[in-house]
Amino acid sequence: MYYKLYIDSIFILQMTSNLYMLSLTGQILKCTATHRRIWLGALIGAAMFSAVIMLPIGTVGIRILIGAVPVSMCMLTVSFRIRHGKKLIHGSLVMAGCGFFLGSIMIWILNRLRMALRGNASLFITLLTGYVSYRIMLKILITARKRKENCLRTVSIYVPKLDQRLHVQALLDTGNHLTDPVSKAPVCLISAKLAKQIDSIFMPEKYHVIPFQSVGKDRGVLNAYELPELVIDDHGQNVKKEHVIVAICNTGIPEESIYQMILHPRLLED
Repeated sequence: MYYKLYIDSIFILQMTSNLYMLSLTGQILKCTATHRRIWLGALIGAAMFSAVIMLPIGTVGIRILIGAVPVSMCMLTVSFRIRHGKKLIHGSLVMAGCGFFLGSIMIWILNRLRMALRGNASLFITLLTGYVSYRIMLKILITARKRKENCLRTVSIYVPKLDQRLHVQALLDTGNHLTDPVSKAPVCLISAKLAKQIDSIFMPEKYHVIPFQSVGKDRGVLNAYELPELVIDDHGQNVKKEHVIVAICNTGIPEESIYQMILHPRLLED
């Protein structure tokens, strides 16, 4: 048993797939590139993929597996100028994931088209299906990014010791119901890293002990203090709050996280 492969069709299909995967990967990694660089990366990737298939080594499947990582790394380097080893590996994994989901959507659509057309899909139908699959995935990514951005807010904290304002990314968590047991005031969470930057604001007389319960831990207490002033950027409108209680979360917010504060939703409702 043998397969007949048409290298021109493979090149066209691979080039268009590379264009879609590079575009989706750029959206996920937030990398920018000109259309020229993306086209160049897709062309080089298609040429390398076609060359790998023609190598007289093992089966076609083995050749594709061996050449997948070098080809994707080359495309990422050309398109997005990523040259760092870890970033290349991460980008290759992201591209592989995009290719998997893109291919899955294409197969799902093509199977239904074959049932309707009662025959093998032509090159044009395959390319059209690829474009539709790409638009579906792009829509999902854009929607997910907008939802994530809607949860993030920029807060401004004045630090007297530094005589400056710190602008910090904060996550608006609708599931945060933490309140002070005495005053019932809403309590925000801050990372230990942020707490070190604004410790000059913390006054002993404004100390609070906040009991809490969470998944994986029955109960505990958090050290909390009052911020004299907190300004929240709510979609371009500044919401100023005074005497905001913040509890120091030593393990819940990683230092490498894009946000260093978890806002209480009541701060934007009152």
